[in-house]
Amino acid sequence: MKKFFKIALFVVIGLIFLGTFYFLYSKSKPKEIIYQLSKVEVTDLEKSTVATGTIVPRDEILIKPQISGIISDVYKRAGEKVTKGEVIAKVRVIPDLGSLNAAENRVRLADINQRQNQKDFNRTKQLFDDKLISREDYEKSELTLKTSKEETATAKDALQIVREGITKSSASFSSTLIRSTIDGLILDVPIKKGNSVIMSNTFNDGTTIATVANMNDLIFDGNIDETEVGLLREGMPLTLTIGALQNLTFDASLEYISPKATKTNGANQFEIKAAVKAKNTQIRSGYSANAKIILERASRVIAVPEGCIEFNGKNAYVYVLTSKIDDKHQTFRKQLVTTGLSDGIKIEIKSGLKPGQQVRGDVVKSDDKNQGNN
Repeated sequence: MKKFFKIALFVVIGLIFLGTFYFLYSKSKPKEIIYQLSKVEVTDLEKSTVATGTIVPRDEILIKPQISGIISDVYKRAGEKVTKGEVIAKVRVIPDLGSLNAAENRVRLADINQRQNQKDFNRTKQLFDDKLISREDYEKSELTLKTSKEETATAKDALQIVREGITKSSASFSSTLIRSTIDGLILDVPIKKGNSVIMSNTFNDGTTIATVANMNDLIFDGNIDETEVGLLREGMPLTLTIGALQNLTFDASLEYISPKATKTNGANQFEIKAAVKAKNTQIRSGYSANAKIILERASRVIAVPEGCIEFNGKNAYVYVLTSKIDDKHQTFRKQLVTTGLSDGIKIEIKSGLKPGQQVRGDVVKSDDKNQGNN
């Protein structure tokens, strides 16, 4: 029985020894690591950025009344086209009682003077016909009558303007008819029939009757980060993508870069504006849009995926494939390179590599989760 236990003990010790030996051997054995390979190629690179903003008309004209009163008629609505001089609305004047009373008094006085001058002229004419007075006296009396008639007509016109804002002789220039000042599209008509409106003056901007814009002259109004604004210049091309028109893109040309930054969510942003090259397209004012801007270009340059680059301080390295026995055995050489333009996916290699070489990328397969670089 004791002999059996001794044999069992030796067997256990032997198994432990063999297990320990196998464990140490397996730990010392090189791990199988397979890397993805990327070919060094010649290609074109572009560095771009995207600015967000809106599509708006270059100029939005606010149509305001030349007289205060109440809207009596509205002839146009938002979305309709108008031509310069076309009537949009009509204002009914509410006369000021003091001005109305003064105008009525002026008419009465002018009428009294005219009647008296008419009587004087009739007597003067009779005397002149009887050759009792000179022609000079007759002509003076005639001039006085004509003057009084003009004063009466002027007084009546002034009264009509106070009452109605218009006279019969100046109906085509009436300030009660609100007309468009440009050809374009009506974007908004914020007033309704019966609304009170006031004319523009020193203390008030006046009531807006309508907003009119030329929708064939649009601009992209957006913002760009301060880290990229230094690469912009006027005249650069932009490609616009409008959220509401996802299947369409539009060309634009940068024409304004703000000289002053504004704070947006803690970041410095610069306003940019670009002329939109789009004709006869149903673009609405206020559409959100993204503008792709090409900041830099490099043609026919050597490039590799940016993930293949290893940076160490100011230096950049790649691992160039030196031999490949099969898919499970790869050897690499560490190579110093000089980098250039990056488009975020690929990076330009100015020196250190040649087209056709293969460089190491990400690990495809590894038996050791904590393995390091070869």
